[in-house]
Amino acid sequence: MLRRRLTSGLVKAGEITLLTRDTLRQAVRRPFEWVALLEQIESIGLRSMSVVVLTGIFSSMVITIQFAFQLARFGAKEWAGNAVGVTLARELGPVMTALMVGGRVGAGIAAELGSMSVTEQIDAVRVLGADPIKKLVVPRVLALLLVLPLMTATAVVLGLIAGGVIASLEPDVHLDYFLSAALRSTTLEDFFSGLVKTLFFAFNIAMVACHLGLSTRGGTVGVGRATTETVVVTSVVTLVSDFILTKLFLAIGIG
Repeated sequence: MLRRRLTSGLVKAGEITLLTRDTLRQAVRRPFEWVALLEQIESIGLRSMSVVVLTGIFSSMVITIQFAFQLARFGAKEWAGNAVGVTLARELGPVMTALMVGGRVGAGIAAELGSMSVTEQIDAVRVLGADPIKKLVVPRVLALLLVLPLMTATAVVLGLIAGGVIASLEPDVHLDYFLSAALRSTTLEDFFSGLVKTLFFAFNIAMVACHLGLSTRGGTVGVGRATTETVVVTSVVTLVSDFILTKLFLAIGIG
């Protein structure tokens, strides 16, 4: 059983690698699918903004409460802004945004492409002389690469404000001091390292979702299986890649 799963995982990793190669080739070939790209930006970005904002706000409020409570034990409650700012910019903002987008958008991409696959619409695209990767995969990959950093930046900023509001409810912490401390301790290096991570997260989410959607077989049951697998795989890949990128950034002096 373990050997079979390992073999299946290696095969899927190889297929995703080949799909990545073909996607990069098609992304630089003309003509560019501008209309499809704009449609995907609207579908992936605007329709996901509400859940991303809510996730960023409430996650920030939770860690602000935790930091304020724990630091108060050492008489350092006023340092909560410093800790929250760095945590949001470097880790919590990028990772939580990627997990939410991977769950919502990744599952949507897999379901959409999976439905097209089982109903032979992708084969029809090939018959018409078009490349399914250029028509279907490239716009989704580029859209995710464009909107995920923007959504992450929005989540970080709004989360920081929400954390400051919650912290200001404590008697020894003021909103102005919380925000100034967070901005003073959070450098542009912290902020941009988080945004760089989102580019890797976005690419991984898009490639996994597109591969599982295009390889869907077995009718509606296969579509449901591909959708579920996409949510699980994108979440795991996001967390693993976050660990690898964090270690890499610290090794090269970015962290």
